[in-house]
Amino acid sequence: MAARNIFKLGALEAPRTAFLLCDIQETFRPHIKHFGEVVRVANKMVEAAKHFKIPVYVSEQYPKGLGHTTKDVKIEDAALVYEKTRFSMYTPELQERLKKDVPNLSSVVLFGIEAHVCIEQTVIDLLNEDITVHVLADGVSSRSLMDRGLAFQRFQNIGCFVSTSENVLFKLLRDKNHEVFKAISKLNTEPTPDEFGVNARKSP
Repeated sequence: MAARNIFKLGALEAPRTAFLLCDIQETFRPHIKHFGEVVRVANKMVEAAKHFKIPVYVSEQYPKGLGHTTKDVKIEDAALVYEKTRFSMYTPELQERLKKDVPNLSSVVLFGIEAHVCIEQTVIDLLNEDITVHVLADGVSSRSLMDRGLAFQRFQNIGCFVSTSENVLFKLLRDKNHEVFKAISKLNTEPTPDEFGVNARKSP
C-alpha cells in the first residue's frame, strides 16, 4: 500500500511552508475580540519564521481607507506586504510570489482577521489549489465570537487543520535536536489561553 501524503495528515516541513498574516490593521483594534492575543501570536509566528527561514506574506485590506498593519506587529522582514480589495489573501500577486519563493509549497499557516470573512475565503482558495491549510485558533478572530466559532467548524468540515501556534511550531521542529529548538521553545513558555479556544464565546 502506498504511503499517504504526510502533509495531508497535518505534518509540516519548513522548506515547503509559507506563513500568511491577514489584515491585522490598527483600524480594527476596537472591534475585534481578543485583538491583543491575535497580535501576540502574529509576532510569535513572525519571529519563529526567521528561525525556520519561512517566508511571511502580509495582506492589508484596502489600506487607503482602513490603514496599514498595526505597528504592534513587527513585519519589517516580511517577504511581501501587499494591499488587496478582494477578501481572500490568495490574490494573483501572492500566487506569483509563492511560486517564486516556495516552488515546492505544500502547506500554509494562516492567521489574522476576520475568521468568517478574509480568513475563510483564503482557506477556500488555498484548499481549492490542493494546498494544506493550518489556521491558528489562537491567532484568528472576528468581531463576533459566534462568527469566529462557526468559521472554525466550517474550516474543519472542509478539510482545514485548526491548530494553535504552539502545535504548529512543534510540528515544524519535529525533533528536540533541531538546531532552532531552544529559540522556538522560548517562544512557547506561556501556554495557549484556554478562554480563547475554538468554541470560546466569552468576550475579552
